[in-house]
Amino acid sequence: MPFLAGNSIFAAMKNLFGVLKYVNGYWRFGIWNIVFNILSVVFGVFSLVMIIPFLQLLITEQDSKYQEIIAKGKPVIGASLESLSGYFNYELSSLIVHEGKLYALVCICVTGAIVFFFKNLFRYLGMFFLAPIRNGVVKDLRNSIYKKSLELPLSYYSNERKGDIMSRITSDVQEVEWSVMSSLEMIFRDPINILILLGVIIYVSPTLTLFVVILLPMSAGLISLIGKSLKRSSSKAKQELGTLFSIMEETLGGLRIIKGFNAEEKMKTRFNTVNEQYTRQMVHTYRKVDLASPMSEFLGSVIMMLVMYLGGRMVFGLQLDGKAFIFYVITFSQIITPAKTLTGAYSNVQKGLASMDRINMILKAENTITEIPSPKPIRSFEKEIEYRDVFFAYTKGDNGYVLKNINLKIEKGKTIALVGQSGSGKTTLADMLPRFFDTTKGSVLIDGQDIKDARLSEVRALMGIVTQESILFNDTVFNNIAFGTPGATMEQVIEAAKIANAHDFISQMEDGYQQNIGDRGSKLSGGQRQRMSIARAVLKNPPILILDEATSALDTESERLVQDALNKLMQNRTSVVIAHRLSTIQHADEIIVMQQGEIVERGKHAQLIEKAGVYRKLYDMQSFS
Repeated sequence: MPFLAGNSIFAAMKNLFGVLKYVNGYWRFGIWNIVFNILSVVFGVFSLVMIIPFLQLLITEQDSKYQEIIAKGKPVIGASLESLSGYFNYELSSLIVHEGKLYALVCICVTGAIVFFFKNLFRYLGMFFLAPIRNGVVKDLRNSIYKKSLELPLSYYSNERKGDIMSRITSDVQEVEWSVMSSLEMIFRDPINILILLGVIIYVSPTLTLFVVILLPMSAGLISLIGKSLKRSSSKAKQELGTLFSIMEETLGGLRIIKGFNAEEKMKTRFNTVNEQYTRQMVHTYRKVDLASPMSEFLGSVIMMLVMYLGGRMVFGLQLDGKAFIFYVITFSQIITPAKTLTGAYSNVQKGLASMDRINMILKAENTITEIPSPKPIRSFEKEIEYRDVFFAYTKGDNGYVLKNINLKIEKGKTIALVGQSGSGKTTLADMLPRFFDTTKGSVLIDGQDIKDARLSEVRALMGIVTQESILFNDTVFNNIAFGTPGATMEQVIEAAKIANAHDFISQMEDGYQQNIGDRGSKLSGGQRQRMSIARAVLKNPPILILDEATSALDTESERLVQDALNKLMQNRTSVVIAHRLSTIQHADEIIVMQQGEIVERGKHAQLIEKAGVYRKLYDMQSFS
């Protein structure tokens, strides 16, 4: 059992240190915390030492006893228990002889109150310096998760539920804060407390303490079994909570469809089922949490009774002084309290480490889109973009390539259109340019330089992106258009909005450019959202444009306005246009026809029509429609 306890506690401490690595920037507070905790424990032991003269005062009735103590002379204060006890006995005897027992009792009580005041003052100061550590660590943890979530490639999120990721960022971080960080006080203070008190009882009676040291790991083993089980239960509960978040996220995003198909009851049943599973799991978790404290208190009391039995036998056998044994019992009782709180902290830590494991799934996720140690500068676009022998598969080692043998050059100032059936690889090909994905084989080059060798931020600074789904933020019109262009002025934003045919409808809003557009631009129509996205790209003024089916989801009037804005945006720029509506790209400098991840045709509109191949078939189908 001690071996099992040791392994379990070691594993827990190893995981805990994974959290406490965030304490690095707060060690100055940690040092003060340790110092004040030590002072608090010292004054606590000092208050216990005073109990002996207090008992002496109550028990001893013969005044001659006090005269004998005074006659021996005033002892020198040392570090030993005998010297401290002897010093207090001498001072107490002097007070009793000269001032009386009642006065001596008042002095003991006043001194005890002062000692307890300093003990608790230092305890408060310890917690005072712990507060910046506790909150700072959680702040840094949140920052790390958010930073990592921005760094991870898009492919990571295609394999994860958004609701589960939100659960890790919110509830799991909160669990770490409440379970692990709230236990820092016990983790920092109680071991010091236990070690100092353990040292005192070892000094009083090594034999009796040896017995205690043998029993304590056995009780710790029972507590650790509960802790391991608690971590498993907590982990399952967090998974269920992640599923709940996912259902909620899907519900809010799909309310129109849910209501339109009368699927409210179906979604309600689905949510209630998962919620019931989560509740049941949390009941198991809390029961295990609640079991830890009573069990530790019971085991502590059993050990206390055994100590009293063995110590009593030693007193009866004259192997231990009665007063020393009383002091031993009182001191040992002080160990039980921090040991109990430390056990509770251990259970809380186990519960929090289940959340930390889920957080680490994000923090330790592999980021496949990385920079080389010394990236080469690429601050401008002068000549051409080239896809050279490009192959791509979503999974490493997967032979089912999404793109195969792509060779393509895009000269500066040209407009290249990518067309083909859904799933032909058009968007994936365009996404490789800003390095949303990296090639499995081959290279993407800008002016002859492999973009993998360049700084990622500089590559993306060359590009403006307008997607089929307008990505806007719950903010003002101004901030959405100026997004990604720090320092943009109102005049520049208005000019960009005019070019994007967005100024007129923005001016008609109640607060104009300071109007909040709602979550994902919900207060705007589809055409308005798209024109705002175009205005954002216009303001950035990039040399390279990526337009991903920017007009496919619009009505005829909105499409005309958006297409006009796109034509203005594309002037004197290199553009990669992904389009389903072939009528919008007839004037492209070159049309690339893709099928099953390969380029099957290329040329101008008239050439491809005359060729009567895949493009002609697609064009005829749309014309017929």
